[in-house]
Amino acid sequence: MTEQERVTVNDPRGPVNNGEGPQYIFYGAGADWMRRKGIESLRIVREDRVRLADRFAPPGGYRTAADRLEKPGSVVLLDAPPGSGRRAAAIMLLHELGEDGGTAGDEARFEELPATDTDEHAPGEGDRFLLDLSGITDEETYAKARHCLAVRRSRVQQAGAHMVVVLPSGMAHAHAPDLEPDTVKLRRPRGIAVVTRHLRVARMEFRPSDLRSAGLQHLCDRSPMWELARLASLVRAARDSGRFGADFAGWLDQAMHAVTDRADEVGRQVTAFRATPDRTLLLAAAVFEEFRADTVYEAWHGLMKTVRHEEEATTELARTDFGERLAALGIERDAAGRLRFEQLAYADAVRTYFWENFPGVRDDLRDWIDEAAGLQGMTVDDQVDVVIRFGEQCLAVGRPDHLFDLVARWADAATGTACDPRAVAALELGLSHERLGGWFRRRMYDCVRSGPLSDGLVRVLTAACRQNLGATHPDQALVRLHYLAVRRGQAAHEAAEALLELGSSDHRLHRLLVGRLRDRMRRERDAEAHLQLLTELLRSDRVPDPPPWPDLFRGWEAVFAQPPTDRWTPLVKSWLTSVTHDSARDMALGVMVGATHGRAAALHRLYALACDWAGGGRDPSRAAVASRFWQHIDQASFARTEHTDPGPRTTEEER
Repeated sequence: MTEQERVTVNDPRGPVNNGEGPQYIFYGAGADWMRRKGIESLRIVREDRVRLADRFAPPGGYRTAADRLEKPGSVVLLDAPPGSGRRAAAIMLLHELGEDGGTAGDEARFEELPATDTDEHAPGEGDRFLLDLSGITDEETYAKARHCLAVRRSRVQQAGAHMVVVLPSGMAHAHAPDLEPDTVKLRRPRGIAVVTRHLRVARMEFRPSDLRSAGLQHLCDRSPMWELARLASLVRAARDSGRFGADFAGWLDQAMHAVTDRADEVGRQVTAFRATPDRTLLLAAAVFEEFRADTVYEAWHGLMKTVRHEEEATTELARTDFGERLAALGIERDAAGRLRFEQLAYADAVRTYFWENFPGVRDDLRDWIDEAAGLQGMTVDDQVDVVIRFGEQCLAVGRPDHLFDLVARWADAATGTACDPRAVAALELGLSHERLGGWFRRRMYDCVRSGPLSDGLVRVLTAACRQNLGATHPDQALVRLHYLAVRRGQAAHEAAEALLELGSSDHRLHRLLVGRLRDRMRRERDAEAHLQLLTELLRSDRVPDPPPWPDLFRGWEAVFAQPPTDRWTPLVKSWLTSVTHDSARDMALGVMVGATHGRAAALHRLYALACDWAGGGRDPSRAAVASRFWQHIDQASFARTEHTDPGPRTTEEER
């Protein structure tokens, strides 16, 4: 990914607007659109960890935790108050252990684990794991999490891996006593240091004396880390807007008002404007801020219709005009005809206020966005803006089902072979949510294991696995893609390609997928789809480098145990060609033949394929490879004949 100026939010607990990123549009192709929209992804791949390191202010007790974590097989539990940046501290502790990379050709894992599920792949030496239990608030769930923690702790210690656990707050009485020696208490970092680091990364020009006001010091002493990060991002937004002066003091003042006063200001305005047209216009303008006036107007009327507001009996020319309504609500129209609120970050506060204080209309708002996110004249970028603003509010009030409802609606209605960008953006937003990401992963799992799915939904789920889940939880992405890949239809073929791409990305995932496909071939009556995937996975161009010979042997063994078919042709020929161009892969010839276990039909088929591939010896290099392959086949045939015991001849045989 391209390095961008961007504010990383520590321990987020609400909607975040933290800067811009690349300005290209390529939805469903990675997390760049999320970064551009100001959404903090939970991906803990290296690029995001490096960005976090630039902005991270270590809390008190951090060095003690780092020293304890250095030893292979170590588990460190962090006990810290909410808002102290405890999750960011956990990620940085793991990140600072060293460069990514594992042993024996395997890439070391850096993953977040689910709180109450231990079915993930066994850890390996050098793997690093984050287990964030900070969202747990009830003792029953915590009891399950403690059991899973005990299982994982043992696995991590045996494997020589590393794990950092973020403990829940208010549960000290329920902590397991045997974990006390591994627990480190963290104290919140100096708030002014957090603000300073974020401002410097944003290349803000300021003097230390500019940060000494009593109001700012009060915020730094009491606010959670995510709010301090948001404050810094708002200072930058005030600068970049060009509407709030030209000096740092003015930008900081606007940002502080946005952080401290906006909720009360919105509350007073909503109280003053009680008529449905005024309130719906206020909300429509907040969701569609920076859109053209005509689009906001259309969205406003759509919202009034959705909430079943009866239009006035008079004609529009006899009513209060649109511009007068906007002015009364403090909404500006710029020279390009786009609408925005006069005050910094006011639209964010309006959206938050309506979702928090009007729970009875949330279903209506979902249905409104279903239509409004596709209004005529909107670009794909516009549509995703609206989806993100809506999705942030759904997640903030704990309604992930509303967001997934729209994912399914938009995906099911898609035509052609392209993914609906709104559905992809909504699903990736949900998967990247700190507290509710697990809900979306489970919902995807239930979905892929259910009955028929539309091609549109299969494509959206595939895109989410490929671009989001494949980076944060690759084992889970692999499982979900496997369920999608064995369905019927063109979309399933696309899921199969994504599965094979993920399974070929490193040795561990390749081994995991080979084992999974072999297992399904043995357990399921209709094994054809799994056999097809396994055969494709074992081709030379799909295999990580260097080739994992034991895994290839197990895979080829499963394929060659089936009756010979034309499916073998691209598999075998790909490896013969690979050996021709890379002598280091010569081992493939013997391993492939050995995987037949001397079955005559399989050996005959391999011999015929090699003859056809060699082309009558016209290419000397091919002829040489084919000759070595035939030698292995002859040896296997001879060994089979030598070790075959015909047993005593019967009377019938003598005749």
